[in-house]
Amino acid sequence: MDRDRLTHQVIGAAIEVHRHLGPGLLESCYEQCLVYELEKLGLNVQSQVCLPVNYKDLEIEGGFRIDLLIPEQLVIEIKSINDLKPVHTAQLLTYMKLANIAKGLLINFNTIKLINGVKRLVL
Repeated sequence: MDRDRLTHQVIGAAIEVHRHLGPGLLESCYEQCLVYELEKLGLNVQSQVCLPVNYKDLEIEGGFRIDLLIPEQLVIEIKSINDLKPVHTAQLLTYMKLANIAKGLLINFNTIKLINGVKRLVL
């Protein structure tokens, strides 16, 4: 229940950002504004979190970078593109698996109505 409340809070914060900025800006701009809104809500959010990839006996530092992370609860991938593709969903699922976090949000800010650019994923 807490985690569903959490995704609801994050989506609400993303809608607030989109309401003020609209579509068409760089992902980094939306990311910074979303961090601001989430911190105002009292959430512990980290941006551009670098996590290693383990392949057999090899550990690759900086193998991937999570846009936003609410530790142990939620991975958030931000986009500002024309259309979400299956590869974007696959990317988020990979990040969730590697970070061992069951819930993720894919948010595309380049839409007229933000809710049409939001995708919830659960492992």
